Amino acid sequence: MKLTCDEATAICDKNQYKEAGFWEKIKLGIHLFLCEKCGLYAKQNKIMSTCLKKLEEEECHKTHQLNQEEIKFMAQELKTKIEA
Repeated sequence: MKLTCDEATAICDKNQYKEAGFWEKIKLGIHLFLCEKCGLYAKQNKIMSTCLKKLEEEECHKTHQLNQEEIKFMAQELKTKIEA
């Protein structure tokens, strides 16, 4: 029943896209409870997915690259969320 960190991160990625099975979710939850590093990975993974989703939604409405102000804003948002 014990997962390695590599297995946990793979399941975390699958879970992010709703592809993880019931037992995988159970094992992942136990592993994340016990492993601080994998818990941080899961948190950062969720933040990155949210940011990318928002970026994709915004890109549908515009056809240019991010300017320096947008890049700085996103970097600051990521830093704030990761430190929280």
